[in-house]
Amino acid sequence: METRQWRDTIAAAQAGDRQALDDLVAGWLPLVYNIVGRALNGHADVDDVVQETMLRAVDNLGSLRDPDSFRSWLVAIAMRQIRDRARRRKAPAPLDESAASDAADFAELTVLRLQLEGQRREVAEAVRWLDDEDRQLLSLWWLEVAGELTRRELAAAAGISRQHAAVRVQRLKERVETARGIVRALDGACPGLRELTGRWDGRPDSVWRKRLARHIRGCGYCGDTREAVVPAERLLVGIALVPVPVGFTLSLAFGGKTAAAAVGAAGAASVGWSAKVMAALTQPVVAVTTGATIVAGGAYVVVQTPDDPAPRVAISPTAASTARPPVAVSPSAVPTPSPPPTPTKTDLYGTVVDAVDTAPDPDAQPAALPHRPESGVTSTWGAKAVMQHRGEKVTLSGQGYVLVRWQISPQSRPGALAMPTWTGLKGELFHVASGGGRRMDDITDGADTSGMGSPSIGYTVLPEGAQQMWQNEYFYLDGTVTLNQNERGADYGLIVFPSTWEEAEKDIQYGPPQGAIRYGLVRDNGKDTAPVPQYVTRATPADPATVAQRSRV
Repeated sequence: METRQWRDTIAAAQAGDRQALDDLVAGWLPLVYNIVGRALNGHADVDDVVQETMLRAVDNLGSLRDPDSFRSWLVAIAMRQIRDRARRRKAPAPLDESAASDAADFAELTVLRLQLEGQRREVAEAVRWLDDEDRQLLSLWWLEVAGELTRRELAAAAGISRQHAAVRVQRLKERVETARGIVRALDGACPGLRELTGRWDGRPDSVWRKRLARHIRGCGYCGDTREAVVPAERLLVGIALVPVPVGFTLSLAFGGKTAAAAVGAAGAASVGWSAKVMAALTQPVVAVTTGATIVAGGAYVVVQTPDDPAPRVAISPTAASTARPPVAVSPSAVPTPSPPPTPTKTDLYGTVVDAVDTAPDPDAQPAALPHRPESGVTSTWGAKAVMQHRGEKVTLSGQGYVLVRWQISPQSRPGALAMPTWTGLKGELFHVASGGGRRMDDITDGADTSGMGSPSIGYTVLPEGAQQMWQNEYFYLDGTVTLNQNERGADYGLIVFPSTWEEAEKDIQYGPPQGAIRYGLVRDNGKDTAPVPQYVTRATPADPATVAQRSRV
């Protein structure tokens, strides 16, 4: 999450805008919750530390001079609260039974809520075997690898130099790999390990970590990984934040008072920050997201998690559904209509946007692809852009055809797919054809296995209303546009090539007789009423993943 896109919201919140303050709390609470939850591994103190962090952030927001530093400032506050909590505990006393039963283990929560499998699950569960200090650093490094923090912010939050941070992170990686080995060995314990753990109460600690690691190093069975071990930093790239749980309540109280009580004390202040925020917090309830709200008195309550079904938006009634019965009128009463204006090229372009469609008959040969003028397209990546990670982008310029080849990897990470987006469009962009011999949801092996997944590994799920992609998608560009990779959740990649009409035509005519699942599909009609792709904008938003599904060009 980038701070730049929040600059105006932060400034408005500092000025006492209630809605802006609501948005700020709702937008950044998940980041704080993930840092604290992972650092404390779901200890019963997590809610208290998150509460104290957000309270201090809201209370001191007026002292923040540079809105662009908000993220690093907020993370530093969270880490100070985590360290303060550790100092208050003094000795690492074992968690009492009541606290253990009430607190959710954050490693387990991560696995369940993000539906982690295989080696990603292994990394999440390895957190249990780390010491408090290592977990604190891991809570930052995890978010750095996932693209939520920078190394500079990690070092600042940890209170060390970037050089020292590099050394600490390297040591942490080694300890994480040791812990992963323990998780892996316990999943398929040999007779010797089962005998060793017969005296173990099941709670990870440093003593048993050393004992189990010693056994694994000397055991040919437990030390054999039986598959290539992927480094943790590669497994965590682009991984989503764990959603804040339903029912989580954040009470924004100040100095031991509720916001409602404190506003009276602040009322004497002229225009101080406390008076502004207190006045904002005691305004009537304001919904901040589909999943949370802040009520009078400053209580933030999560009522819906991101993967819960969102309420459907009411569709505007059609002209047919609202038509009244015809009324008889005399001819003289009917005004002579003015002739409609002749549509211009600009009026026509963008009137048709891609939508959900059904798969054509696999044996239906496509129509001829209209041949539009082409002088060639250049790419900032050269002949081929291979975009595997969130934040990567390619800018295309010129007049001609572009091929976008999809690589979806449900075996690596299934789940909700964050669609790529087209931004900064100047000129025109059309979606002209689909090819590659298959749609990605075509059955390839067995009754329920396709390029989108299978029952055994899970499925990649498109946003509601998104058009099903084919292996190869062809576009026609006359101008300039940037394609952004927004991977978060489901694992996918894009390969982008400047192409030609001839190559597109050849691809879509490749069908079942040549071994393909289906022929391609022509979408272009050669006119300005040809469809434009979804997720296109002429704007250049700070976060390209926020581009609307219904393109406006």
